[in-house]
Amino acid sequence: MSENVRKQLQLSGSLPSGSKKRYKKSRTLKKKESEPTQLSPEQPQPKVQTVAAEVIAPEFDVDIAQEVVFKPNPGPQTSFLSASEREVLYGGAAGGGKSFAMLADPLHGLNDPNFSGLLVRHTTEELRELIQKSQELYPKAIPGIKWSERKSQWIAPRGGRLWMSYLDKDMDVTRYQGQAFNWIGFDELTQWPTPYAWDYMRSRLRSAFSSQLGLYMRGTTNPGGNGHGWVKKMFIDPAPANDPFWATNIETGDTIRFPKGHTREGEPLFRRRFIPASLFDNPYLADSGDYEAMLLSLPEHQRKQLLEGNWDINEGAAFPEFNRSIHVVEPINIPSGWTKFRACDYGYGSYTGVLWFAVSPSEQLVVYRELYCSKVTATDLADMILEAEAEDGTIRYGVLDSSLWHKRGDTGPSLAEQMNMKGCRWRPSDRSRGSRVAGKNEIHRRLQVDEFTEEPRLVFSSTCTNTIAQIPAIPLDKKNPEDVDTHAEDHLYDALRYGIMTRPRSSIWDYDPSKQRSGFQMSDPTFGY
Repeated sequence: MSENVRKQLQLSGSLPSGSKKRYKKSRTLKKKESEPTQLSPEQPQPKVQTVAAEVIAPEFDVDIAQEVVFKPNPGPQTSFLSASEREVLYGGAAGGGKSFAMLADPLHGLNDPNFSGLLVRHTTEELRELIQKSQELYPKAIPGIKWSERKSQWIAPRGGRLWMSYLDKDMDVTRYQGQAFNWIGFDELTQWPTPYAWDYMRSRLRSAFSSQLGLYMRGTTNPGGNGHGWVKKMFIDPAPANDPFWATNIETGDTIRFPKGHTREGEPLFRRRFIPASLFDNPYLADSGDYEAMLLSLPEHQRKQLLEGNWDINEGAAFPEFNRSIHVVEPINIPSGWTKFRACDYGYGSYTGVLWFAVSPSEQLVVYRELYCSKVTATDLADMILEAEAEDGTIRYGVLDSSLWHKRGDTGPSLAEQMNMKGCRWRPSDRSRGSRVAGKNEIHRRLQVDEFTEEPRLVFSSTCTNTIAQIPAIPLDKKNPEDVDTHAEDHLYDALRYGIMTRPRSSIWDYDPSKQRSGFQMSDPTFGY
């Protein structure tokens, strides 16, 4: 290296000051080792290139660097912990990790001094198990958190609080009058026989810091239990699994909105969501196969609920063969050549159910539309029906509960006659002795999969949400297992039975009654009777 190069290095800082003598000595030694290296004046001077150093970072293992207290399983458990909807139900099959997910969910806010949460079980015995699990998890997740046995409360070092309590009876909710929470959880929600506790505690969901912490209600459960029906109506029936939807009234199915006169009049209130989970989403239980074997040994309805997470199966259900994956189809445009008809079970004080049917060339019945309403007069119902089917083309006939022709001593037109005069034509249903049992058997036959077409003989459009909810949930009559329980919600079931028992076919209606030449003079040339 030349003296000029050495000076340049020393000026640029690459050669430390005061190292001139050491450098000369080093240069002399190198010269002796590599002689002859004398450069002639004709040879080019060597060039010095600066090369940036390459730094290789060591591999970083999170599990080694810190103890992972809780890591959600990929899939439903992760979706539940990251859900932003106001009310979320997590569950389905047994073994999906529901309890640990419920305990982990409030951890996102416990370090905030303004966090106030409440986690409840139905009874004190069930609560003890949940407390025990929390005592294993929380001290590791939040160092310094304290459990108060007297208050049944977790208190984080920064002031966040989580109560763990029970709600055995509906009136137990009064213990929380005047209190406010920004997070409320119900573990095993179907153990509450009515929605009263859930609805009441929603009134306690408030916080001055909601913009920071959010407002959340969370539930976990399996199908079955005393509250199966209302939980299914609130979370399962309104929308497909995993799809957020606007909260609905479980009695009417209508979206709940801000009332008239409010500054946000007509806007929907908040969103709900159902996140299903199964045993196979939890590798800690599924991999060994032991728990799966135990669930497989259960009776059919329990196995379908706890292993398959099937919400359409309930103990004592009249139609256990109903399967959403088989009997529910996406909406289709009904071809003009298919026979179409409708059936109705009318009620003013309760509910009115109307179903529209189409018959495919393979004789499969497609229920493609429903109308479910209450407090509607017969004439108004006729207008609603005619408006709904205005674009359907020819409706071959309609079948209506025959009791609507009864005049019961009055002199005016019957309800059926009022509807017929509006142009919404009907003929009476079969209500003879044994017709209910025969109708139920025909529905069973229609729900079976045809061995030739490999399709069921009866399917429902996914838009018929009330029918899809009612048919699998309707129970058997405990006194007469050949019939359904008439005290259950059976209006759409009756309409379905009326329609199916007309024995429709795609071919026998392919004629014009007004042009027949049999000599028979019909009173109604449109319907042939």
